[in-house]
Amino acid sequence: MTKKDRHQPLVLIGLSAALVLAALAPAMLSAQTTEIKPAILGQPMPDFSLPSLQGPEVALSKLKGKNVLIVFPRGYAAENYWCTICNYYYAELVELERTESVRKKFNLEILYVFPYPKETVQAWVADLPAQLEKLHGWKHPAEPDKLDEKGKARLERLLKGLPKDLLFKKGEVPTPFPILMDAGHVVTGGLGIYAAEWGGSKIDQNIPTVMLVDADGTVRFKYMGQNTWDRPSYEYLIRQMECLGWGKK
Repeated sequence: MTKKDRHQPLVLIGLSAALVLAALAPAMLSAQTTEIKPAILGQPMPDFSLPSLQGPEVALSKLKGKNVLIVFPRGYAAENYWCTICNYYYAELVELERTESVRKKFNLEILYVFPYPKETVQAWVADLPAQLEKLHGWKHPAEPDKLDEKGKARLERLLKGLPKDLLFKKGEVPTPFPILMDAGHVVTGGLGIYAAEWGGSKIDQNIPTVMLVDADGTVRFKYMGQNTWDRPSYEYLIRQMECLGWGKK
C-alpha cells in the first residue's frame, strides 16, 4: 500500500462527515433560530421549549394530545417587590388543583412561565410563604375601624379581589405543575408579553397573560391584562374550558 493509499480512508471518512453535517445544518440552524411570534386566536400556538424549575426541559410540542393552560405572571411589580396579586393567583391555582384535580378533569397541563433565570425564580418560591403571610395581615388588620378612608378602600379592594386566605409553610411551597424560566426573554419577548417597563414600574416583568391551547396546539383563548388587577378568574377560565368541551368524555 502506497502512502497515498493509506490516506484514502481518512479522506473518505472526513468527506462523509462533512456531507452529514451539511445535510443536518439546515435543521440545526432552524432549531436554533426559530422565531417566536405573537399568538393568534384560532391559529397554532408558537412552539417553544424552556427549562423548568423542577428540572426537565418542557417543550410545548411534546404536550400535543393535552390541553394547556399557560400562565405568564407579572413577577416583579417593582424593584425587590413581588407582585402581590401574582402570589395570590399562584396559591389559588395550586389550591384549585388540589381540591378539584383540574388537570385530570380537563385533560390539562399547566405551565407557569417567568421571564427570569433560575436563581430569581428560586427566590420567588422561597419568598412566597412570607409574601402570602403579609397579604393575610393586610386583609385582617388588628383594628380595621381605625383605618383612614384610603386604608379602608385598600382593605375593601383586597377582600373583594383576593378573598381567600391562602398560606404556605416556609420551605414547603407546592410546585405541582411546571414552572418555566425564560431568562433570555426569547418566548415572552417574542409573544409580546415581556416588558422592561409596565404598570408604572421599570423592572423586568411579564404583562399578566393567560392562554388556553387545545390538544391540537391551537390557541383557543388569550387574555393580556391592561393593569395588574386585570386578569380572568379561574372560575371564568373553567367556564371557558367547559364551553370548549374540554371536560367532556
